[in-house]
Amino acid sequence: MTLAVTGATGFVGQALLDRAAQAGIDVRALARRAQNPRAGVEWVAGDLSTAGQLRELVRGAEAVIHVAGVVNSPDPAGFEAGNVTGTLNVIEAALAEGVQRFVHISSLSAREPGLSVYGASKARAEKLVQASGLDWTIVRPPGIYGPRDTEYLEMFKLSRWGVLPVPPREGRSSLIHVDDLARLLLALVPGGEGVSHQIFEPDDGKTGGWTHYELARAIGWAMGRRPKVLHLSRGALERVARADRLVRRDRAKLTLDRVGYMSHPDWVVSNGARPPADLWIPQVPTRDGLKATARWYRDNRWI
Repeated sequence: MTLAVTGATGFVGQALLDRAAQAGIDVRALARRAQNPRAGVEWVAGDLSTAGQLRELVRGAEAVIHVAGVVNSPDPAGFEAGNVTGTLNVIEAALAEGVQRFVHISSLSAREPGLSVYGASKARAEKLVQASGLDWTIVRPPGIYGPRDTEYLEMFKLSRWGVLPVPPREGRSSLIHVDDLARLLLALVPGGEGVSHQIFEPDDGKTGGWTHYELARAIGWAMGRRPKVLHLSRGALERVARADRLVRRDRAKLTLDRVGYMSHPDWVVSNGARPPADLWIPQVPTRDGLKATARWYRDNRWI
């Protein structure tokens, strides 16, 4: 089997390559820059805008796993190009090369497209996949954590200082370890009844998800700290976002668009939307996963 993978150099993509190697699955992977040789991986130079390279990527593959996307952008055009047009380009390459199976990585934010430009772009990408005529499955992960992650990294860093700011008190969210997500993506490749033309929302199995307070204390515990958890209102988050923009400009992590997403009270996976239990169940207990992630950050001098 050969899989075509976009986003293979990113956080989720690297975990997927690790899992594919363990399973003896060959991967053809898209990369914008030259990569070191890796057993079982054929690198294809290009990006989501290069039609010829996308066709080379998917040619002869049994399935496409479309991981690549834009999670942060200083303007709406970046989300549109990366998440909408980029997805359309991958779909067109798969259709042109006769590759029918298509596993698409979306986001829980697509459930509420009115809250953020990011979520709206992921919702539009989902519509393109559903209308493509391909044998598709869409995966909407919640918050993804684990080694190599840069999104939750800031919470791990802040926990060392004894105060951990989080979104409003009433919010809850689900989590998933990156290795559990990678296992799911490979499990979905064959498709079939109960899998094809479905939208799945996987998580760590914690009923009702995590409150912001619970997650903050769990990250503090993973770091060997007991940080004071400071709930910020939407207005306070917006002020912090503006300050982050002034300091880090286009590299700002907290944007006004993200504030709209973060202030929403319910990012728990939907009842009945988890993948079939006979296909996949999470294997990484979240507290153990957070502890291992903290250790990875330390070992690699990220914190």
